[in-house]
Amino acid sequence: MKPMEKFQAVLDWHLKHHRALSYGLVTLLTAGGERIFSAVVFQCPCTAAWNMTYGLVFLLVPALVLFFLGYVLSARTWRLLTGCCRRVRCAHWRCSSGLRRVRVCVELTMAAAIAPLTWVAVALLGGSFYECAASGSRDMAWHLCGGQDEDCHAQLPLVPCGKAKAAKVQDFLLELRAQSQVTGWLLIAAVIVGLLICTCVSRCLSPVSFLQLKFWKIYLEEEQKILKSQATEHATELATENVKCFFEHSRPRQLNIPSIKDWQQISSLYTFNPNGQYYSLLHKYVNRKEEHDSIRSSEGDAMIPVLGFVDSPGITNTPQL
Repeated sequence: MKPMEKFQAVLDWHLKHHRALSYGLVTLLTAGGERIFSAVVFQCPCTAAWNMTYGLVFLLVPALVLFFLGYVLSARTWRLLTGCCRRVRCAHWRCSSGLRRVRVCVELTMAAAIAPLTWVAVALLGGSFYECAASGSRDMAWHLCGGQDEDCHAQLPLVPCGKAKAAKVQDFLLELRAQSQVTGWLLIAAVIVGLLICTCVSRCLSPVSFLQLKFWKIYLEEEQKILKSQATEHATELATENVKCFFEHSRPRQLNIPSIKDWQQISSLYTFNPNGQYYSLLHKYVNRKEEHDSIRSSEGDAMIPVLGFVDSPGITNTPQL
């Protein structure tokens, strides 16, 4: 096999499995980042005043940042938001359209929650953040030090640093670590079960068969390749014509470029309609009955979770925006 053929085979494999690879890469980077934070940056202050705040900040704030990044890096987010304020003022805004957008927001939230949940789960398995936060909690102090002298309450915040004078108090570190790790495994189990249930339900409710879904994904990959190629060709032609006219002081010839309305039509969120088998908004747009017909919403349109991949292929990926 020639080098270019090998490269094309790797590229095709990446395009075919890009979603699974993306989730896997995000999970690995998140887990690796948490381990680095825990080993290099995190230093529990071991004081009653700061332990809980410090531990919770390291446990939850990075998770919150990753959650918002999940929104930012999703192509569907920008499909939903771009031009949204204008559509709200428009007379075409309807309740059904609003409900579809709410449903998409829920799907986006579930996808964006993968990285933060990974962070929290790995952090709980490591135990450092939880040990620090729990040792500064009054409720945890009453639970662990119940029936013991007041010195136990005073020494508990020193446990994460190994500075507790009483050996019995220092042994509480093992209990705190066990609590953290058990919680971490329970969170991982809950996420996996939740993902399995959601995947099974979405596939069960799919309006198309397994093989048609495969065909659909192949069609979208090819459509996006051609769309990007044609967009590049037409953009180059338009730029060349404008620069040429600038230097020659001439009027540009008329080029066939889609209008603002045309771009808006194919940039909205995809809805499935059993009355018309369209594999993308572009497919639906070129097959509309009348030239001025809108394809945004019609009777019978529905958001199908298993078809969410239609809104986020190739040219629409966030890094290329």
